[in-house]
Amino acid sequence: MKKLLAILGFVVSINVFSQNVNRIEVFGSIIVEGDDITGITIFNTSSNQGTVSNEKGAFTLKVALNDVIEVSALQYQNISFKVNEDIIKSKKMRLFLIEEINKLDEIIVTKKGLSGNLNTDIEATKTFKLKNDDLYFGIKKNTSYSYENDALSNVDNIAVNMQNRLMVNGLNIVNVVDQLLLPLFRSEVSNKKKLGIPDVPVEAIKYYFGSEFLVNNFKIPEHRVEEFIRFVERDDFDFTLLNYGKEMEFLELLNKKSKEFLTKN
Repeated sequence: MKKLLAILGFVVSINVFSQNVNRIEVFGSIIVEGDDITGITIFNTSSNQGTVSNEKGAFTLKVALNDVIEVSALQYQNISFKVNEDIIKSKKMRLFLIEEINKLDEIIVTKKGLSGNLNTDIEATKTFKLKNDDLYFGIKKNTSYSYENDALSNVDNIAVNMQNRLMVNGLNIVNVVDQLLLPLFRSEVSNKKKLGIPDVPVEAIKYYFGSEFLVNNFKIPEHRVEEFIRFVERDDFDFTLLNYGKEMEFLELLNKKSKEFLTKN
């Protein structure tokens, strides 16, 4: 009985402590392509309190440092991030959401010599059988055989590691670069064919969102965004960085070039 009371007292004390965390109210805004910004859920999992965006994409939420915020909407990719010191100091939160697009590739089903009778097809299937000697002395020319993973195979969860590496303050950096920055920088290249850069359709250039990202993350003045793009793409620029797969290298270059640009100007 005493142990039970001690446990209950411990749980209650934790509850009281979590409720006594001083949280401040921050003003947030949802930034998306288009006008479907109403009713997006912003939930503070640390305080179990949430809110939804209004018709202008605005919302208010009470947060504390290191609170975990989850943003979810059916039409956009869900994001999760921790509240950092910049959010606490500015009392502002701007969230870029990327549209969720699900595509199913076409699948063609063929018989490939199957009769349709399960027993007949199993008997006709060639299987690899180990000889007893193979168990003791190993399989000769083992590169000739391929083995599928089974229940004892190690699992390398690369999805979690990739997500941790590519999520920064709630943003999927690869998606932001691919959909906002690359089209913007590609559109300013004059000799695309010579440099092997594909043409950029007008509808793919999200100038407002791309320039907003440069202004908010690299402190580029709003009226000098185009000047900064030309500054980055000078004679020594490696245009291969505008290819997919080099998003992180491209961001590192933008960080370096933004400091040079702001210092010289």
